[in-house]
Amino acid sequence: MPLTSGSPRSTPSSQPPGTPPSRASRRAHDREILRLAVPAFGALVAEPMFLLADYAIVGRLGTTALGALGVAGAALTTLVNLCVFLAYGTTAAVARQAGAGNLARGVRQGVDGLWLAGAIGVAVIAVAWPAAPAIVAVFGASPELAASAITYLRISLFGAPAMLIVLAGTGVLRGLADTVTPLAVSVGSFALNAVLNLWFVLGLGWGIAGSAWGTVLAQVLGAAVYIAVLVRGARRHGASLRPDLTGIRAAGTAGVALIVRTGCLRIVMIVAAMAATRMGDAQIAAHAIAVQIWSFLAFALDAIAIAGQAITGRALGAGDVAGTRAATRRMVWWGVWCGVACALLVLLSRPLVPGVFDADAAVAAALLAVLWPVALLQPIAGVVFVLDGVLIGAGDRRYLAWAGVWTTLAYLPAVLVVVATGGGLVALWASLGVWMVARLITLGARARGGAWLITGA
Repeated sequence: MPLTSGSPRSTPSSQPPGTPPSRASRRAHDREILRLAVPAFGALVAEPMFLLADYAIVGRLGTTALGALGVAGAALTTLVNLCVFLAYGTTAAVARQAGAGNLARGVRQGVDGLWLAGAIGVAVIAVAWPAAPAIVAVFGASPELAASAITYLRISLFGAPAMLIVLAGTGVLRGLADTVTPLAVSVGSFALNAVLNLWFVLGLGWGIAGSAWGTVLAQVLGAAVYIAVLVRGARRHGASLRPDLTGIRAAGTAGVALIVRTGCLRIVMIVAAMAATRMGDAQIAAHAIAVQIWSFLAFALDAIAIAGQAITGRALGAGDVAGTRAATRRMVWWGVWCGVACALLVLLSRPLVPGVFDADAAVAAALLAVLWPVALLQPIAGVVFVLDGVLIGAGDRRYLAWAGVWTTLAYLPAVLVVVATGGGLVALWASLGVWMVARLITLGARARGGAWLITGA
């Protein structure tokens, strides 16, 4: 639902509790899921598609540049993704207000999120820019690779405020059931990113620094579009644009649990990157490509989770517990089969992947091996991401934080065994499989219960 629309659409309701959903009810849920998930899919996959383009472009500079992009990218993603609550928390909060009929209040919460995003972005630059050498050193990269990674990281930090504003703006629009506008912004900004990277890296010969500057400029443009859309919507609904310290503080406090959850996710990926880096330059390069492919598929599967956030928040805001249950079942079904489709896609495209990234023989061999576990984990990921989105939409943040801690503790012994025994990339990704199974167990157990089904605005 765009910011300029009227009353929120309601979630398709199911039969009375205990009654199996009818075919008509399932179709109604499917239509609602697809209405939100299809544009969300386009917006979500636009970013990893063009990040893959960045890797393909930087790959022409050699293995060192490709590895540096992997190290800097992991560090930068950690810094920004800790603030993903700006999108997820805002989506849930705005969707609840919309479901309860409080549209102006929902938009006001979105404005508070925008101010918070800008402030955090400036703080990220102030803290991380001087600390860039120490951040890169944590990964144990070779001196030549580290120098390139520091260059990329420091330039990319200037885009942090814009990245966070995009997160907050996306959350507001998703909460209002508008996934079309984020699609348009994502496609436009990341297409510009690809064009600028080609020009700066290969045309002007700026090297890895050119890739970073292209990304920063594209992010700033995307943030400007979100600001314009939200300003127009706030004026239409009579919501103030001034910073409200109470609202900003509330938005930050509500995001603490999601920060813990996201921090646990990032710890897992950082530890994996550190382990791969110590295996050698070819291994970290192959691992970096595998992570980008994983991220591409994760964003694709996350489209259903985004629909889950909006549908769950809106349904619980309207007091529709039965509809929430029915929609969750349908989304899990979609998650399973989309995960199977992603697994088949990886296996079918596997022989072609090394050539896309112009990988040398050592990188290609490692990459071909690690794509097997990447493929096999997709059906599990499909269910995990859906349940994660549903519980975020329900505002079940505290449980998600604790679940993140426990699943990380389940993962760390597995990866330590890989490091201690000198295991390769396949073993490393098997340890990530332990983590995914632990997430499936914790999220599945929660979804089967009823503690998360809290209604009202």
